[in-house]
Amino acid sequence: MISLLNGIVRSVALDKAIVEVGGVGLSVSITHHTSTQLNLGTPIQLFTSLVVREDSLTLFGFLDEETRATFELVQTVSGIGPKVALAIMGSLSPQALALAISQEDIKAIEKVPGIGRKGAQRLILELKGKISDFGTSENARMHQPLWREQLSSALVSLGFSAKDSDIAINKVLADYAEEGVDPASADLSDLLKRALQTGRRS
Repeated sequence: MISLLNGIVRSVALDKAIVEVGGVGLSVSITHHTSTQLNLGTPIQLFTSLVVREDSLTLFGFLDEETRATFELVQTVSGIGPKVALAIMGSLSPQALALAISQEDIKAIEKVPGIGRKGAQRLILELKGKISDFGTSENARMHQPLWREQLSSALVSLGFSAKDSDIAINKVLADYAEEGVDPASADLSDLLKRALQTGRRS
């Protein structure tokens, strides 16, 4: 899983940038705000989230780890995929989103393109308590093992709910424990294959 890029900006558009890393140009989906912070030919560090689909791999990039984590968190809400999640991060900072959710400010959230009133209500309902104390939420997420965080992100991208993702990962963990294998030493592709075999998807 690609979670961090350090490279040279070779192309910038409103929603996409090409970053050269080790002679390879990587296309990264970004927010308009991020695009205004990039300059051609200059070095950049982006915190990234790789969204895995059956027919594509899409890399999303952010200027700070907090925004990346929030981007991944909002995708645990039913009906919100990476494109809408990116639109949310383009319209609201993590702090502004946390405030809107804690105050149940539907109007602030429904201004995001593609979210609507029902989407805003669902976002508040499913994230209330998870993001109200943003610092605590972040610390809790960062304390997860890296392999589990990456596997959970991949499963959510493939349509698993956060609950089903946890169930699948716990089953994989139990299987590896029986085999005496440390999941941290396994390839992500093997972990993902095993998790998908549980067949739980909302």
